[in-house]
Amino acid sequence: MINKREKTTQWLIYIVLVLVSLAFLLPFLSVLSTSLVSEKEWMRRGAFILFPEELDWTAYRMVLFDSTLIWGAYQVTLFRVLVGTALNLIVTAMLAYSLARRELPGKNIAVTFIFITMIFHGGLIPSYLLIKYIGLQNSLWVLVLPSLVSAWNTFIMRNFFMSIPIELEESAVIDGASPAKVLMKIIVPLSMPSFATIGLFYGVYHWNEWFQASIYLNDTHKYPVQVFMRNILLSGSLQDEQMDLTNELPPADTLKSAVIMVSTLPILLVYPFIQKYFVKGTLVGSVKG
Repeated sequence: MINKREKTTQWLIYIVLVLVSLAFLLPFLSVLSTSLVSEKEWMRRGAFILFPEELDWTAYRMVLFDSTLIWGAYQVTLFRVLVGTALNLIVTAMLAYSLARRELPGKNIAVTFIFITMIFHGGLIPSYLLIKYIGLQNSLWVLVLPSLVSAWNTFIMRNFFMSIPIELEESAVIDGASPAKVLMKIIVPLSMPSFATIGLFYGVYHWNEWFQASIYLNDTHKYPVQVFMRNILLSGSLQDEQMDLTNELPPADTLKSAVIMVSTLPILLVYPFIQKYFVKGTLVGSVKG
């Protein structure tokens, strides 16, 4: 039986959790409400409106249907997320599996070199010159290839691989399996929580990253969604020569909020489907090794 004191403590915990959840949801609701405010209501009620009197979809219509740049930006972002994440997982898995082999010659030296890259970076100017000289400037592949592998994610996946019993691999080798076959047939199926976690890390990075595109891309039609959103947040307007601007324009903050919602909702909708793998993959990959 739960006594009165324990029951009171439980209710206090529930109240605190509800208040914390509301504190996290309030900024999201504020941005959502702002994106649906009309020009007249904005002028009459002021900047902060949590519950609009009438929903105005003008900003969403301008962003999704009147602008020709947003869909191209979405295509670039999808290319970056899908192709980039797939290549990231392939390269990271191969590198992590190699480093997880106890018999690998020079393994400690390789691990040390990879760890150094987490601390020191060549800098922006050498990186820009390298991208320019190898011909990746103003190419979509510049969004994928320079960030092909992450040292941190490699160590997480390596530790996950090292937690798999070595006897499984030895039995497969005795049956004639090659290292590549052992990786594809045994290691990968047993490591799906780790792949889901690392894939989420890479996917969120590709979705949110904008700096590389703003530095290395000159063609506005090759900009991803985040650069498109950044330009609108800085200018407060849609700079698209093919738009019809004869209709009444929404407030600048309403347009900015609509762009934020359009660029944020897709990644929020994907997260619940892989959440069950997230904690397991992170914990197992971080405490083993």
